[in-house]
Amino acid sequence: MIEIPSGLRPELVPLAFLLGTWQGAGVADLPGEPQCHFGQEMTFTHDGRDFLEYASHTWELDDEGRKVRPLESEHGYWRVSERTVEVVMVRDRGVVEVWYGELAEGKPQIDLATDTMARIGGSPEYSGGKRLYGYVKGELLWVGEMATPSQPLRPYMSAQLKKVVDPREWVKDLTDLPDDGVAFFK
Repeated sequence: MIEIPSGLRPELVPLAFLLGTWQGAGVADLPGEPQCHFGQEMTFTHDGRDFLEYASHTWELDDEGRKVRPLESEHGYWRVSERTVEVVMVRDRGVVEVWYGELAEGKPQIDLATDTMARIGGSPEYSGGKRLYGYVKGELLWVGEMATPSQPLRPYMSAQLKKVVDPREWVKDLTDLPDDGVAFFK
């Protein structure tokens, strides 16, 4: 069940399934780098204005699931008008993108494609991309495709993320807890 938080503007309700902090793992096949497993933390928040704020951090994982090195960080803003989703995003590799997409009919799913992008001179080659985000059985799944001037559009990252639940959300009034907190959990 998707909870609609208070203060969320009506036009953002179709994006409510994204709200919160999500963590999980996936597979990365970045151009010019060996394929690897990665961990990810993705956060969507709102502050009452007409957008969701977005942040994503990924890192390479070793065979035991330990962090090896950072891969990519992204920050952006998501808006929705009718069924059209608009995203402005900046990546740590020196790329700024504008994405447009559509909300799926009757299910929490979004298809996005780059409309405009700009990059600084030192950033890797990049000419556009596509992404699909979906909320399936309580998890956030996504897959990204990337194109470069020398390579056609192809999948480059995908992940399966679970929502991180803050225990403070379970108990709305912490004054109900016993002094030691232990009895509450028995």
